[in-house]
Amino acid sequence: MQQLLLPLLLVLVLAVPLVMSTRKQKKQQAAQQDLQSSLAPGDRVMTTSGLYGTVADTSGDTTIDIEIAPGVVTTWLRLAVREKVEPVVETEEDAADEAVAPVEEPSIIESGAGVKADEPQTTAQVAPPLEHGKK
Repeated sequence: MQQLLLPLLLVLVLAVPLVMSTRKQKKQQAAQQDLQSSLAPGDRVMTTSGLYGTVADTSGDTTIDIEIAPGVVTTWLRLAVREKVEPVVETEEDAADEAVAPVEEPSIIESGAGVKADEPQTTAQVAPPLEHGKK
């Protein structure tokens, strides 16, 4: 009897954590699938890359359209949506704090050449736009 007790204990010690972790993973996968299937236009979401946006269209089976800025809509895989995010709601206290706090204007000192001292001096040049498809 004692010869079987040690192997049985070893199996239990190894098998129980393995079964528990598998159950946890299955629950997480089911929750993620529920989230992705419940997406609707107007939902605020965060993608796996950390991009926040609002769902604009969910008519595709594997893709959704996310509006990342006013008028800028991009197409994403449904699997790229990590979570729904609650939209930021401004409370009356926040609005009162912003109205009371005075805005300090930075002091601008002009040099003799007419260039503002706060602006960084740069020699960067703007490249002309690329013309795709023309050679």
